[in-house]
Amino acid sequence: MALQLYNTLTRTKQAFVPMDAANVRMYVCGPTVYDFAHIGNARPVIVFDVLFRLLRHVYGDNHVTYVRNITDVDDKINDRAARDFPALPLNEAIRRVTETTADQYHQDVAALGCLPPSIVPRATEHIDEMKQIIERLVAGGFAYVAEGHVLFSPSAQNAAGGVLPRYGALANRSLDEMIAGVRVDVAPYKQDATDFVLWKPSKEGEPGWPSPCGMASLGRPGWHIECSAMSWKHLGEVFDIHGGGIDLVFPHHENEVAQSTCAFGHSAMANVFMHNGFLQVEGKKMSKSDGNFVTINELLATDRFGGRAWSGQVLRLAMLRTHYRQPIDWTVASLQETAATLERLFDKAEGQTSGTVDPEVLAVLCDDLNLPGALARIHSVKDPAILAGTLSLLGFSMNRDDLKTSGPETSVDVGAVQALIDARIAARHGKDWAESDRIRDELLALGIQIMDSKDPVTGELKTEWEVKR
Repeated sequence: MALQLYNTLTRTKQAFVPMDAANVRMYVCGPTVYDFAHIGNARPVIVFDVLFRLLRHVYGDNHVTYVRNITDVDDKINDRAARDFPALPLNEAIRRVTETTADQYHQDVAALGCLPPSIVPRATEHIDEMKQIIERLVAGGFAYVAEGHVLFSPSAQNAAGGVLPRYGALANRSLDEMIAGVRVDVAPYKQDATDFVLWKPSKEGEPGWPSPCGMASLGRPGWHIECSAMSWKHLGEVFDIHGGGIDLVFPHHENEVAQSTCAFGHSAMANVFMHNGFLQVEGKKMSKSDGNFVTINELLATDRFGGRAWSGQVLRLAMLRTHYRQPIDWTVASLQETAATLERLFDKAEGQTSGTVDPEVLAVLCDDLNLPGALARIHSVKDPAILAGTLSLLGFSMNRDDLKTSGPETSVDVGAVQALIDARIAARHGKDWAESDRIRDELLALGIQIMDSKDPVTGELKTEWEVKR
């Protein structure tokens, strides 16, 4: 059955023809592991899990390679490690943060019914590949060394011509438009405003590796080079599909394309780029200041959103009811409706757990992952076994127990909770409201609800807490 996919590169829906039908290759940008993943992060995970399942159905389970990376070197990670573990050496603190956060991420997305990718590479395991690409770019005249940094030059890419794509083609913008549309770091060592960092020197105490291009100082990679290196290592110089959220088109994916094509001399990094739309919560952009910032873990393990914890199966279906390229509004009402819908579908399946896939649903699904259309067709499937087989293709377990709250258990370290509460009280005494709010959010993410009151005798702030499941 012909599979059609919308390609951000061409801005058209086109027939998908893999480079090698015996080895279909897909790369999707994964998380930077410094905090709980929010529900917006869940959208690409679920969308591309469905595509992974569909590709396996069409080409065979053993003929699809899906890579989703872990970014474990980043300024945000360094800041979080220094804040949470001030008594530890920074590198040890970073390891604590990244390992704990990555483990939590894997638990959360597994609860959403997502298959493990074929390969889950970590950035820090691919420093050598990053340095090789950087040295190729410098040797080719596409990058230059300046004051301990290595920077990529989009102008050099565009001047080279030939088979190389124009910088800005993926985002469909000119250089001037891209400068106007984003915050550009100004630095005296940059030759042009659009130049971006491939490698930068590490400050004392920060993670660092021997630098490329003969530089004596220790350094660390820029964000964009990490994905170029990991995709090259595991999928080759050119591969079939690159996916991620629409917010990654520029600068991240644009810069990946620039690095990879200039390093290896190809016209493309991936033949198809796919991007899912934005997610908002109750009609607003998700933000901590608006109080509508919600993590996957909170939805699975607490009653903060809608007065109950939600099963991963319900969250999955709620995410699939909107076409992946369209924006989605995440609401309590939509989750309630989705839960009722999934109950009815499981009732119709009559306890069946497997079966063949409905051909009409498959045909609709092959039309650029038209999940709303596929779900509409699913409601008319009458054979319980075919219904079960079709729902299984979309990642539903067909286990009725999974409709109950099925998220990861939240174990409570009473001492750690009390330490956070004491730190929050201290922050409030010091009128550090931002820190107070941050600690409150951290407690909520752990499944801890806090209640503030004043001591009737002393007037001092008193905070009580309870576990919300």
